[in-house]
Amino acid sequence: MTDETRAPLALTMGDPAGIGLDVTLDAWTHRDALGLAPFLFIGDPTVLAERARLLGLDVSIAEADHRSAAGIFATSLPVLPIACPAPVIAGRADSANAPAVIGAIQTAVQMTLASQTAAVVTNPIAKSVLYAAGFRFPGHTEFLAELGSVARNKPLLPIMMLAGPKLRAVPVTIHIPLKDVPGLLTADLIYRTAVITAADLKARFGIAAPRLAIAGLNPHAGESGALGLEDDAIIRPVVERLQAEGIDAVGPLPADTMFHDRARATYDVALCMYHDQALIPAKALGFDDSVNVTLGLPFIRTSPDHGTAFGIAGQRLDGRTIARVDSLVAALRMARELADTERADIENAGIESAS
Repeated sequence: MTDETRAPLALTMGDPAGIGLDVTLDAWTHRDALGLAPFLFIGDPTVLAERARLLGLDVSIAEADHRSAAGIFATSLPVLPIACPAPVIAGRADSANAPAVIGAIQTAVQMTLASQTAAVVTNPIAKSVLYAAGFRFPGHTEFLAELGSVARNKPLLPIMMLAGPKLRAVPVTIHIPLKDVPGLLTADLIYRTAVITAADLKARFGIAAPRLAIAGLNPHAGESGALGLEDDAIIRPVVERLQAEGIDAVGPLPADTMFHDRARATYDVALCMYHDQALIPAKALGFDDSVNVTLGLPFIRTSPDHGTAFGIAGQRLDGRTIARVDSLVAALRMARELADTERADIENAGIESAS
């Protein structure tokens, strides 16, 4: 299947005052050298053109939809227009533009659920800016889960995975204070996170029998209760249940010995008990090229693993944007690979059922 016949990726605008526009323009400008498949940018074409002018980039921007995006991608950056209500100044966030930011996400999800686009790739948002406009979700992940839940008419548990060349890591609990982790870390949450992670690694990453390394909560995984009871009381029974159900899981493991080279060779994903336990090794091992992937959704979603970086938006150095494009490129590539793997699995299943 050629780029022209595959559905394009849906790339959201993110906060228009941040570096999402910078890295989008940079990625498209170097699309051939980077080997990027077509994507459809969902956002304000006028704002995008102004950012290109500010950055000194010669970019042809053309309004498009999912049907025309792939055909024009080689010569023009295709944009599905969603206008920003207020003027956009690089580096200066404005909550007045929150409706456009949210609308771009909603549109990307709707198009992907309808198979008009192959996957959702989200540029970074500034949650505080959206909160000021009444946004009621903790972040991107929870909003995407709500959109997926409504579409499928059932509650979904979104799983955040940081995926880089050297490590895939999943935090079981995410954006909560460290002091609250033990109280919210339940056997059911760990179990559901592990099952969803294993299922998505099979269906979308093409790993036939995923190997899960499950971290302990306390130093030395509790040291047989001397350093905490949660590891033996909560985590170990979950690992045993997963093993009994045929999932290749080990743990609880001391987190301080899980991430060196030899240890990482023994598993496909690390399940960690809290945010920093997962994200510190993930970012240390792949700061510029790790991808934020949301598992457990009825559509594929990836995102660059960085924020809006308002302080460097719209700025150039040595002929390139100051903002590094690596993470967005990795997110676009991974989204395309996941979509192709999922599509191949569906087609193969259809052939097998027909025969």
